[in-house]
Amino acid sequence: MTRFEGTRFSRESFAPIAVSTRSSLEESLHFGAGVTLDADGAVESEIGDADLVVYPRSCLKPLQADAMVAAGLHVTTEQLAVACASHSGEPRHLATVRDLLASVDLTEGDLANTVSRPYGAAARRELRAKGVPPSSLQQNCSGKHAAMLATCRVNGWPIDGYLGVDHPLQQMINAHIELLTSEPVAYIGVDGCGAPTQAFSLRGLACAFSALARGSKVVAAMTAHPELVGGTERDVTDWMRSMPGLIAKEGAAAVMAGALPNGRSFAYKIADATDDARKVVMLEALRLLGVDAATLAANEQIANVAVLGFGQPVGRLVPLEWPERR
Repeated sequence: MTRFEGTRFSRESFAPIAVSTRSSLEESLHFGAGVTLDADGAVESEIGDADLVVYPRSCLKPLQADAMVAAGLHVTTEQLAVACASHSGEPRHLATVRDLLASVDLTEGDLANTVSRPYGAAARRELRAKGVPPSSLQQNCSGKHAAMLATCRVNGWPIDGYLGVDHPLQQMINAHIELLTSEPVAYIGVDGCGAPTQAFSLRGLACAFSALARGSKVVAAMTAHPELVGGTERDVTDWMRSMPGLIAKEGAAAVMAGALPNGRSFAYKIADATDDARKVVMLEALRLLGVDAATLAANEQIANVAVLGFGQPVGRLVPLEWPERR
C-alpha cells in the first residue's frame, strides 16, 4: 500500500467515482470511496477503501439527534427534523429553531455556534436586503445546537461550555455514536459550527444509518419533514420527498450517507470535496441499494449536473459504477 507523502491516504484509498464530459469528450475525473451494506450489515459493494476514516461532518447530525433522544430529549417531529438539518435558513427553519429553544426557556442568544448568513442563497439575499446581520440562528447547524441546549436542560447539565469535548452532553453523544457505528471513534475534531465532530470509517457511517432506519424517531422526523432537513431546491430534501422512507444526509467536504426502510444503507466521500460529484453519485448508491431503474430515471433530475458551454448544456457529470461483491 503506497501512501502519499505527508498524508494518511494511500493509492488504494480512493477510486474513480464520477466523470464529466464536454462536447462528448471526457474532461474531468473525480475520485472517491464508498460502501453499501445489506440489511444485515454485510458489504454488498465497495469503491476505494470502505474502512477509510473520514469526518462525516453534517452526516453526523441524525446520529447526534438520536443520541439526544436516547438521553431524554422530547420535542416535536418538526423540531427533531431541524435538529438533523443543515438547513437553508428559510423562515420556517428559523421559526422552528426558535420554538425549540423557547420550549426549554432559552433564546437564540444562548446558541454558541458560528455566526453566519443562511446557507440557502435565496434566504441569504432576503435577510441581507432587509439589513439583518449574520447570527448563530441563521447558521445551518442552529437546529442541532438548539437540540443540544435542550438536552442539557432536560438532564440538568450546564449550558455554558456545552461544546466542550469533556462536557457530559458531548461525552454522551460520543458514546452513542460508537454504539450506532459498532466501532470506536478514531478522532474528534472541531466542526465548522464549533461542535465536536467525530471521525470513523465509511463502513461505520453506513452501519449507523442502517441502525437508524430500523425504527429511530429521528427517521420518522426526517421522512415526515424533509423540507426542514435541507430546504428549497436541496437534493437531500428532494430525494426524501421522491422516495418515501428513504433517509439521506449530506456533509461538508462531499460526504453522503443514507438508508432505506429495510436497513440497506450507503456512505461515500468524494476525495476532492466537490459537492456536484457528491450529488450525482447518489444515483449509483441508490441503484446499488436495489432502487429500480424506473424510479431512478423518474428522479434523475435531482442529481443532474450539467457542464455548460456558452451558457448551454454541452455535457454532464455522471457517476461511475462501483464493484459489486457476488
